[in-house]
Amino acid sequence: MTDLLIIGGGIMGLWAGVMAERAGLKTLIVERDVIGAGASGGVLGALMPHMPDRWNAKKQFQFDALISLETEIAALEAETGLSAGYRRSGRLMPLAKPHLRTIALRHEQDALVNWRAGDRQFYWRVRDRSPVDGWLDNGVAESGVVFDTLAARVAPRPFLAMIATYLRQSQRVRIEEGRQFTHIDPVAGRADFADGRSEIFGACIIANGVDAFPLLDGLMGGSGSSGAAVKGQAALLKADIDPGLPVVFTDGLYVVPHENGMVAVGSTSENTFATPFSTDEQLDALLVEAAELVPLVRGAQVIERWAGLRPKAIGRDPMAGRHPDHPRIHVLAGGFKISFGIAHRLAEAVVGEICGKADDALPVSFRCEAHFDQMKS
Repeated sequence: MTDLLIIGGGIMGLWAGVMAERAGLKTLIVERDVIGAGASGGVLGALMPHMPDRWNAKKQFQFDALISLETEIAALEAETGLSAGYRRSGRLMPLAKPHLRTIALRHEQDALVNWRAGDRQFYWRVRDRSPVDGWLDNGVAESGVVFDTLAARVAPRPFLAMIATYLRQSQRVRIEEGRQFTHIDPVAGRADFADGRSEIFGACIIANGVDAFPLLDGLMGGSGSSGAAVKGQAALLKADIDPGLPVVFTDGLYVVPHENGMVAVGSTSENTFATPFSTDEQLDALLVEAAELVPLVRGAQVIERWAGLRPKAIGRDPMAGRHPDHPRIHVLAGGFKISFGIAHRLAEAVVGEICGKADDALPVSFRCEAHFDQMKS
């Protein structure tokens, strides 16, 4: 018997493993394919904050998570000797119209109040032009640019590999890849797998991305849908760029500098699709748009084209915590576009709950019961 069974080896499941290891729980992480085979194993890695206006508990939770992630990554890098490709490089956003500049100036003042962490102040600055020559085409920023100092980036695959390496060094956590989950008995505390073996558990965290939703729907008796898959497409380019350059963002398009001259471009958000894991003309259009926005990626070699399915819960917010009808079952799902920035805090909250410690900072709209209430309504 294991104290904790974690179904899923993406960013949510791995962080749950880290928190379980710290809590002293005998833990098994089961991944149907290989670590990072799902949406977590993409190429983008942008860590973007919410807008600094209309502050609430959800924005505060994400802000605190983005700040604490820096410390968490540094600790794991020191433990493993590996790099997560993390850098707080900031973000540039072009302002194409005068009214957008007016709004941005209001946000500049909001950030002075809300983007503070102890003695650290993060800024949302409105400028007439990009502070970095040649990176952003000033022709697309007729009303100036926003440069924020809170945004960061991470390299998804090295990040996952670093966490997995840390966990494999543990005496309490075991990772098993290539095991397909088939059935769970939430009352008996037993999970069955396609290899014919079963695992007996004290608690189970469902953290297997888009596959979590049909599993949760089954536990609810099939009444409603707990979430859906959203297809995303992105690309990795090779260009002669400074890895310290800020992320460029506008209208859903990200251009993310990484180490060794790599630049990620993404991503689409497709609610309907015929082929979930292939790229098409929608990615081609993103690459054209990126080249118009950022001169340094014009003509850059495309190293990889990527497509995958991101999990969006019914309430859009992440889904975290104990299942309201099955006390052995806990959920870490539905992170959609913000998983990498907050997964460690969600995992901390869920593992804490398993150990009897409530996390009052977890927003109400993130909790499982809030999502399931929407399913029932």
